[in-house]
Parts: sequence; structure tokens; C-alpha cells
Amino acid sequence: MVQLTSDCFAFGGKLTRIDAALATILDSLLIKKDTEEIALNRALNKILAEDVTASENVPADNNSAVDGYSIFFDDLNKTGSTELPIAGKAAAGRPLKCLQKRGEAVRIFTGAVMPNGPDAENPDTVLMQEDCQLENGKVIIPPGIKRGSNRRLSGEDIAAGTRVLKAGTRLRPQDIGLAAATGKVSLSVRKPLRVAVFSTGDEVLDPGEELARGKIYDSNRFTLLNLLTALGCEVDDIGIIPDNPALIEKAVASSTQQKDLIITSGGVSTGEEDHVKNFIEKTGELLFWRLAIKPGRPVALGRFKETFFIGLPGNPVAAMVTFLKIARPIILHLSGARNIYPQPFIGRADFEYAKKPDRKEFVRVKVREDKTEGLVFRKYGKEGAGILSSLVFADGLVELPEEVTRIRKGDTVKYFPFSEFGI
Repeated sequence: MVQLTSDCFAFGGKLTRIDAALATILDSLLIKKDTEEIALNRALNKILAEDVTASENVPADNNSAVDGYSIFFDDLNKTGSTELPIAGKAAAGRPLKCLQKRGEAVRIFTGAVMPNGPDAENPDTVLMQEDCQLENGKVIIPPGIKRGSNRRLSGEDIAAGTRVLKAGTRLRPQDIGLAAATGKVSLSVRKPLRVAVFSTGDEVLDPGEELARGKIYDSNRFTLLNLLTALGCEVDDIGIIPDNPALIEKAVASSTQQKDLIITSGGVSTGEEDHVKNFIEKTGELLFWRLAIKPGRPVALGRFKETFFIGLPGNPVAAMVTFLKIARPIILHLSGARNIYPQPFIGRADFEYAKKPDRKEFVRVKVREDKTEGLVFRKYGKEGAGILSSLVFADGLVELPEEVTRIRKGDTVKYFPFSEFGI
């Protein structure tokens, strides 16, 4: 790991840009190597451990794309209608049992294998039933059809030997469907990242406990538990640890024995009771602490023995924003995923905003689509990092880069919908 200069940790010292911090962290982290073979119906959101290659063509045979009539294109009258006798029927899963001869049509249904013809010459075109007429056991075909129309070729979708999924893919329903189409019954995936989560603070209570004066209910832990579950992690809820250095040390030390990652909420700022950061700094390796991000800033990134540590702020909005922008890519990288960053969209601000330079800020917004302006973003009325209701109001986050100091109505901005984070 890279040892940073001490001024990065001093209160009031230089803040580290989040892109630089992430680049350093990701470059030094080892991907979790343990794999397992799982059935397709359990593969959703798992990280693929090896490439998937098609062993057969998909589709396996030439087949019809529509309900209609299989014909030889060269039997058609080039200037007028063509009348052909119907020699048989082919349906999906029930191919024509005999050869289709020249000068014949075969009634065929969607997905049915194209009939074989004599002397290696096969019917090559399908007429849609809506375009034809039936009279006395014959089909009347109008002119104008193109050779090969409505015929799907063997391997048209996937050719045998083609890599269809890359290692590191976070499996979506369509990825799993594609694997099934190639005949796969199971996939080799990375084993889930094992994560311990706890909150700190004498003021924090579990929901359901009596809310005495000066106390708050712990929302962050439940937000983090569900964010981690959505990422496919194996999560252990440690609960709430009081502001007691010995208890925090015990919680961290016990978690490092069986976990790949520890995530905490609270205890990473500059106060005398912020023991989590102090413990990691003294007994482990604190890599980054104060990052140039708002909401956020006090985010502790480090290592205790072989377990990576992420200490998030205690304020609910700051905890979620820093999880999405900092913890999430680290987790996906450790899990072996290839694409770890969300896809942004471009739109226009419907708000005025001033910010400090050299700090990346994230504004909670609701999006609407304007016919002339495209995506337009409305900012939540309150900006505090403790306003949890703002995250329910918002559809996503507008990112304001370090060099920007002012946003005016109509300015072009970069937007990250929550859906891009999988939430």
C-alpha cells in the first residue's frame, strides 16, 4: 500500500480528490479469487469468474421467423403471382419429415426448422401468411419478396466458439438468459465478498428502543446493509458499538478474522469520541481520511491486517453518497467486477448553486424530461447532510467537478440516476 504524506490527515490540511484516492486504492487491492459453480437460477448479480463460450450455434438450425410458407425463391414468378401446392407442415419442435421438393410450398410456423430439399438445395425464403392467399390446397404468392426473407440462419444470433460473456460481468437477467441459450446449466462465479457492518455512537439506538433525549435511531446501518445486499455481498450485521475504544477495537479485531471488508458508520471525524479512525490509524494502515467530497469529507480508507476497511461519515446523506461514489467501486473491484462505475447522463440544471473549488460535490435532484431541453434537474430545497428525506425525494445525484464554483439555471451538468447504482 502507498503511505501518504501526513498533511493529508491533519485537520484543516490538504484534502485528497476522490478520483486520485480511488485510483491509488484500486491499483493496490487484490481481487477476491475464491470461486464457486452455481445454477443459473442463483446467478443474478453474481460476478462471472470465467468467460462463457458458445459450444453450439444459436439458433442451431435455419428456421422461420414468422408463420407462413417455406418456398424456394427461384420458384417464384419474377413479374407476377406464383401458385404453389402445399406439400406439408412444419412446426416448432416438429420438423417436416420428408424433403421439400422444388415447385412446392410447406406450411411453416415461427421457430420451425426450415425443411431440407433434394440434392443439397434447400428452401431459402418464407412468405408471411398475411401476404398470401389460399385456394384449393394451393398458396398464391404475390411478387416482390426478397430472397431469404423471414428466414433465420443457423448461428445468426451466436456462432459456435464465440465468447458471449466476459469474466468480470455482473450478471443481469439477460446475461443469464444468454448463457442458458448456449446450453449452460451452471456458471463459475466469484464467491460473495464477506462484509461486516456496524455503527458507532453513544447516541445511536436500534429502531424499537425507547428514544430518550439526545438519542437517534440508527438509519445508516440499515441503509448500508441493504446497499451491500444489493451488491451481492454476504453481510454480517454487528450492530451498534458505543463510543468506547476497547469495544471498537474488539469489534474490528474479531471481524478481521473472517471478513474481506469492514464498513462502519460514524467515528471517523476529528472529535475526541471519533475512535474508529484513531484505532485504524494506530493499529492498522490508514491510507486516506479526508477526501475532497461533499457531502462526505471524513471517509477513512485503510487496512487492518488482511481486511480492508471503509469508515463512512455518520450523517445519513453523507454516508450514502460516499458509499455510492467511493465504497461501491471498491467493493465491485474486490469482487472481480469489470464495470465498476455508473453511467452518467447529461442534462440542464433548474437551480442556482455556489460551491468551493477543489472539491467534488453531489447535489440531490429530481429529474423531469423537457421536450426542448431534454433532462432537467430540480434540486432538493435543503442541503444538509443529515436530511435523509432528500434521498427519498431525489431520483439521483448531479455531480459538480472540483473546478466548478457556480452553477446557473440552464447550465449543462452531469447526472447519475440512482438506477445506475442498482437502487
